[in-house]
This record gives sequence, structure tokens and C-alpha cells, in this order.
Amino acid sequence: MKSYLIKTIGIISIITLAACQPKQPMVTAEAVTNDFQTYSAEDFFKTTSVFGSSINHDQTAVLVSSDESGIFNAYRVNLDGSGKVPLTSSTEESIFVNSWFPNDDRILYNADQGGNELDHVYVRNLDGSVVDLTPGENLKASFAGWHENDQQFYLSTNERDPKFFDLYLYQVADYSRELIFQNDTGYQLGDISPDGHWLALSKTNTNADSDIYLVDLRNTEADAVMVAGSADEEVAHGIYTFTPDSQHLIYGSNADGEFNQAMAYDLSSRSHSISYQADWDVSFSYFSKDGQYRVTGINQDAQTVLDIINTQTGKSVIIPNLPAGDLRGVNFSEDSSTMVFYLNSDTSPSNLYTYKLGSTAAKRLTDTGNSNINEAHLVAGEVKRFKSFDGLEIPGILYKPKQATTEKVPALIFIHGGPGGQSRFGYSALTQHIVNNGYAVFKINNRGSSGYGKTFFHLDDKKHGDHDLKDVVYNKKYLQTLDWVDADKIGVMGGSYGGYLTMAAMAFTDEFEVGVNIFGVTNWVRTLKSIPPYWEAFRKSLYDELGDPETDEERLYNISPVFFGHQVKKPVLVVQGANDPRVLQVESDEMVEAIRSAGTHVEYLLFDDEGHGFSKKENRIAASNKYLTFLNEYLK
Repeated sequence: MKSYLIKTIGIISIITLAACQPKQPMVTAEAVTNDFQTYSAEDFFKTTSVFGSSINHDQTAVLVSSDESGIFNAYRVNLDGSGKVPLTSSTEESIFVNSWFPNDDRILYNADQGGNELDHVYVRNLDGSVVDLTPGENLKASFAGWHENDQQFYLSTNERDPKFFDLYLYQVADYSRELIFQNDTGYQLGDISPDGHWLALSKTNTNADSDIYLVDLRNTEADAVMVAGSADEEVAHGIYTFTPDSQHLIYGSNADGEFNQAMAYDLSSRSHSISYQADWDVSFSYFSKDGQYRVTGINQDAQTVLDIINTQTGKSVIIPNLPAGDLRGVNFSEDSSTMVFYLNSDTSPSNLYTYKLGSTAAKRLTDTGNSNINEAHLVAGEVKRFKSFDGLEIPGILYKPKQATTEKVPALIFIHGGPGGQSRFGYSALTQHIVNNGYAVFKINNRGSSGYGKTFFHLDDKKHGDHDLKDVVYNKKYLQTLDWVDADKIGVMGGSYGGYLTMAAMAFTDEFEVGVNIFGVTNWVRTLKSIPPYWEAFRKSLYDELGDPETDEERLYNISPVFFGHQVKKPVLVVQGANDPRVLQVESDEMVEAIRSAGTHVEYLLFDDEGHGFSKKENRIAASNKYLTFLNEYLK
């Protein structure tokens, strides 16, 4: 519940993914050594990012979003391997797919306006016409699932009250709708049971305490009833899914230890039992539509490990002859005879596969890579830990460039978004571009990051710009112990909350030679007073984490770099999207002016058509080129 300022940096992770395949490169004008070749940003982004795994009614195709046109559009990927067909042709707004219709090839998708995050939900009809199912100004909407009868589906919107999301039931036949849950109390909407009987809701009490409620959608007079929560202690609960028979709610809880475990609530007996346990956070759990398979994700040291179980035999699904990589995005056909999934690693992109259960091999459906890039020239990360100022072990992922075998190299500490996000393994064109061109990168998971237990998660509460910043400084000290790192050439870089810590590092310490601030918060007082209205459900949690701007204004002022720009002594690059609703452009405008007025070198790259994360490929290329040019001039 802490990753407020970044789109899960999930969207940012998706839109900065590029791809490469293990093929021999063509010789170009780039620098070449006996062991490796360096590549340009254009090379790394001459790739395709793909996501989405909905299988259509006749099991002939998968619905995906792909940016092969330069911007995300919807595509049909044929399961027989015969290729893909574009379903939309947007040139302005990125299109993010949700689902096929259950009995035909209509699709549902989301799109906002220039990155402002005010998504509408659209349907593309069979004739190619498009209908906005949630028309209106200044509203935000999302797809919430299908009824098991296949004749109805659910959407949530904040059109009635900008602060809260209501739930609507739509008809497949004519898109008529009815309001089935009016949210006047500030719940966060969760899953809906397949039979349409129950809606799961969550209520955030503090940033460490949240409860789960159920409401009977068949009884409009019924109040929501708490089914997981405690008045005596702070416990975080999260909604995962209902079982396909609508008899159990599967949810996460950290009541019994440091990590979230999956629990099952029996709707008939009102009893609770353990559904799945692990030594790390159980991040999610869901089922195939017919219940034959359960997919559970464990966040194991910055990497998601999937356990796919046949619920009838209890045995794990093993896919034979599968290339190396991490599975993600698993989905099943309606009869569970076919599954689709993605494979991804640090040095290889997400590619879509299909697998007939019981067959001898999976079939790859996409080729998202640039054949001119040799995977052997890229670098896989390695988990490393170092001790911070108070002896606490801080984890992260270290990328050692090929150049470090023959010379000392400059290094960058890369800070994730959040607060409360996590740097994770997986292919990133941005990371590989920087590392391939001779920079070590340490992706720090400073205190307050998710995935390492609830104690670690809350260690930075109201200590931002202090304890978390000290972790970054001690990360530098760790890098200086490596004999292949140039101890005098270490910079800091990050996006969103990571951009804030980047600017804090440059304004409040003299430790770093450069800073790259990507849409980072620089004025906490303004940011916390101007949060979008649809964040109302977790406003208190956000204030518990960072501080209330009405009562903690002095402290928030003192940790806001914009008021201390005169203290920045080393070069800074600031990158911003003009339509960002989370970190307003004025934040970066004023930060740049504050640094410049003190005579320190600062560069500013502003994208007029982007928000909190850059969805257009040409902008991602421009940003990556700018990062490298800046680093080459002021760090290397």
C-alpha cells in the first residue's frame, strides 16, 4: 500500500522494457572489443514491448498491447504461430488491453489522455468501431472483471464522486449499465465473486493496518461486513481473488510474521485457513476459470517465483524444454487445455509463449528482439547486500559492465519509485544501455522497500530524506570497496520517489558527482496537498508514511530539495512529463531554476506528451540518449 507515486513503477517497468535475442550482431560503427560490443539507445529500443494474456473464446488468439508502431496498440496474436494482427491504430494515446469478450472477438481496453492517468474504458466492436463505455470529463475508470454467466461485466469509475470509485454492472448485449455498489465510505474496490454475489472491499486505516470487508451485491440494503481485520493490532490485509466456485475469498495477511501469506475465508462457515505459505511475501494467487489450476507468485529476493499447481493432483506444472528465464503473465484457456505466459530475464525480453498442457514443448509466439544485439554482450544482475549506517543490511541488484574487466568504471546508484517500491530483476533497455556503455549500476532496495518484511518496509516512515538517504550514501561507500569501480566517479539516479532521493542526495550531501532526477518529487508540501482526488481512499496511509502537510509542514519543508537548490554543487539532469498528475511539472521547473540560480550546471528535458512514465518509444529513446550524453560528459 506504499507505492503511490509510481505506476507500480509497473507501467514504467513495462514501457522501458526493450528486447534482445541471442543472435550474432552485425558490425556497426559502435565501439567493438574482442569480448563485447556497445550499442546505442536506438539499438536497445529497436524492439517491441508486449503484455497481455487474455485468450479468446475459440482459443485461436491472445490479446496483447504492443508498441511496435512506436506507441502501444492492441493486437491479436494467433496461437498457431502465424503472427499478429493490429486491432487498433492509435498514434496519440497508448492503448492498454484488458480482455476479449467471452463469446466473441470484441475487446475491452483502457486509454488516458497524454499520460494524465484519467483512463476511460473502451470497447472495440467486431466491425472495428469503438465505444467509450465511461464518457465524461475528469473521471477515471477501470475494468473490474466478468460475471461467470458471460453476459455481464463490471467497471469502476469515480464519475459520481472524484474521491471514490463506484461499481457498475454492464450488459454484454447493449452496454447498458446499472450502479450496483455506491462507495460513500472510501473503500477500495477488490475482487467480485464469479457468481456476482460478493464484492470484496479493503479499508486502509494506517500505512501498516488495513481490513477486508464483504458486501452482498444481491441485497442493496446490506452493509459491508469486516471479514479480516483486527482492532487490537496493526495487520495489513490484501485481496487476491475468489475461488472459481465463489465459496472462498483468498487474501493476503502479515498477521503471523514478517511476510504476507495467502489465507482462505470460507463464506459459508466464516472460518479462515491457510491457503499458501512461503518464506517470502506471497504476492498474488489466482485460478484458471474452471479451477483446475492455481497460480501463486512469491516475491523471492526481488524476483517473482511462480508455483503453478494442478488443484486436482496437487502437482506442480512443469513445462518441458523451456528456455532459461522467469515466467510471468500466466493465463489459461476456458477449459484449461492451453496456457500462455511470458519469459523474461535481465538479458532477454518478455516474449509470449503458448503451451498445450501435456505436450512436449511450448511454442514462442513473439520475437520482440533486435537481431543486431547479441545477448552475450549484455549483463545479468546479481543480488548484493551491504551494511548501512546503523548496521542494517540493505539489499540491491548489482550490474557489472564488461568494461570493468580491464579498467575501473564509474558507477550509478539507481533508486526505485514508491515510496515502498522495489527494484527487481527483469529486462530493462535503460539499464542495459547504461551498463553496456561502461557504467556499473546498483539498483538499491533501501529501507522502506517492499519485499523484505513488514519491519523493513516501515523503517523509513517519516524518516524520508534521512535514514533512506543514509542508505544511499552507504551504498556509495560499498561501491568504493569494489576494486573495479572508480571510487571518485559515483552518481545517483532515480524516478519518482527515486527522483526525490536523487535530488535529496545532491542538495543535502556532497557525496555524488552527478544526479539524474526523473520526474522526482522536490516539494513535499505541494505534492501532498495536491494529490489526485481518487487517492482519497489511502490519503491517511500516505500521510502516515510521509507526514500530513497541515501538521508536519515544517519537517516536509526541510526535506524538500526545491528549497535548498542553492546547496547543489554538482551537475544535475532533470527529466519530466508535462502531463504528470502525480509529480506536477512545476516541481521540476522550480527545481531547475533553484539549481540554476546558484550557478550550478543543470539540464532539463521536458516531454509535452507524457505523464508519470514515458509510453512513446521515441521519447524513451530521447531520454536514454540524454542520460548517456549527460553521464559521459559529467561523470565519465
